[in-house]
Amino acid sequence: MLPASIQITGELLSAAEVQDICESLKEDSVRLLSVRGCQLSDRDFGRVCRSVAESHSLAQLNLNLGVVSSISRTRHLADALKTNRSLQTLFLHGSPLLDAGLVTLNSALSTHPALVCLDLGDCMLGDEALGLICGMLPPDGAKSGLRELTLSANPGISSKGWARLAIAVAHSSQLRVLNLDYNPLGDQIAGMLAVAVASSRTLEVLDLEGTGLSNQSAQVFLDMVENYPTSLRVLVLAENDISPELQQQICDLLSEGEDEDDREAPPLQPGRASSSALLPIRDKYQPIRDKYQPIRDKYQPPAWLPHSNSSPQMVLLTSGLGESLLAETEM
Repeated sequence: MLPASIQITGELLSAAEVQDICESLKEDSVRLLSVRGCQLSDRDFGRVCRSVAESHSLAQLNLNLGVVSSISRTRHLADALKTNRSLQTLFLHGSPLLDAGLVTLNSALSTHPALVCLDLGDCMLGDEALGLICGMLPPDGAKSGLRELTLSANPGISSKGWARLAIAVAHSSQLRVLNLDYNPLGDQIAGMLAVAVASSRTLEVLDLEGTGLSNQSAQVFLDMVENYPTSLRVLVLAENDISPELQQQICDLLSEGEDEDDREAPPLQPGRASSSALLPIRDKYQPIRDKYQPIRDKYQPPAWLPHSNSSPQMVLLTSGLGESLLAETEM
């Protein structure tokens, strides 16, 4: 039997349901586990984490929307990640981790051999946490690091912290997707990020939606994509004080570059899916409305993201997945 998907959203989990989840993890019959926005006791959370530690099949774990609600739960998760060797994608969006939580998780996250996608959006992080995250973006030529990083809606990070991230991105040998939406960055930080993008040989997607930018930032990015070679394919500038004309010019130039890459790329091997076949997977936070909103399909992320088309608010077992990974699309 091929590994399956367990997805539950916004439910109060009973001890029996948690037991079923734990048994499936231990039997290596789960590739995606999502208990997004669910309520469970501290004891049951610890049981799930111990089963995650034992799993050899789990590729994606979604604990978004407050599931990791205390430092004790953070410790349980850290212990699980130190033992687990299969996890590739971890979502903690909307968890009140604070810097102390990142300190607790740092060793497990930075040394995990398979983790490539991490969502720490709206986790109440500050500069100390961001410094640790920069360590997960090793310099070019060093060990492999994160390929996708989400830091949406963490307003406690200062301009000094964002500058440090920009330097790390400039020298990261792996990062391809960076989501910084709904942080109060402003034009100065955007300028630093433009330099980082120009320096990076891998970054393909940069999300700066709702980050307090003006036409000044857009002009800098326009000059960059117009005059300098870059790996960037998607730049999200919505919900900023930027003219639609400038946004369209940037979009057109990036599209031209992508068309050229497609013409030069070798044909896909039979049986292998294009990276554009997968959908983005994360909780999009809209601070203005003070609630989580359904995700919009704004870009097509690279192929390491697990994917599936399962319904929300239920436990769903699926199989027949072949070589593809799983992904959560419930919102």
